[in-house]
Amino acid sequence: MPILLSLAAFLMTLLGGLVADRIGRHRHLVLGFAAGVMLGVVAFDLLPEALSATSLTLYGVPVPMLMFAVAFLGIHIVERSMGMHDAHETDYATHRHHRAGVGLAAGSALIAHSFLDGAAIGAAHQTDTSLAVAVAIGVIAHDFTDGFNTYTIISLYGNARRRALTLLTLDALAPVTGATLTSVISIPDGLLGAYLGLFSGFLLYLATSDILPEAHTPRRATGWTLTATVLGTLLMWGVIGLTD
Repeated sequence: MPILLSLAAFLMTLLGGLVADRIGRHRHLVLGFAAGVMLGVVAFDLLPEALSATSLTLYGVPVPMLMFAVAFLGIHIVERSMGMHDAHETDYATHRHHRAGVGLAAGSALIAHSFLDGAAIGAAHQTDTSLAVAVAIGVIAHDFTDGFNTYTIISLYGNARRRALTLLTLDALAPVTGATLTSVISIPDGLLGAYLGLFSGFLLYLATSDILPEAHTPRRATGWTLTATVLGTLLMWGVIGLTD
């Protein structure tokens, strides 16, 4: 049963990525909406779950929040360091390679998160079948946006469409793999909370420093883009509220 439930998540993830692939000239709306979705995921899902997963603190600060700050500052330092290189034609390809690498790292983090979504379905099934169904509904509901964000982020950082589709496929397969391997993989609560905090910082940095500025370039319809961002955030509030 966990595998069957995770197959629905697989289909929703693919659908989200394929929708992002077909948008075309409305890319600024896609980016604005994706940024809002990412903000909603961090604020309404990842951070609350991270804080509930562990009560560990370091110098009075919860470990997930420390990891959140570490990820946000870490990716900022890496990007600023890369940006300090002179943009000569001779090193432009190298610079693009580094940006593509950031996109791949972001996609990999989303795949890891999708794997944990599948693992959550399998773990819930070991406790109670009805709980597994409830968890699966939540996973399926936001896996559309997971696929949407995976394709959008990887493409934004200069990766080819074929590579973006490959990582989208891996992201779609990740919940199925997680649900299948739950019986042999057990993540301690403390480690899970730290991971979720780290992932939250990484995701929020990408949304605020790269995706939103790209969406609001002077040639874009800023008012509609802002509306799309707000709608993305509200959508995640509604999805998480309905599935809690």
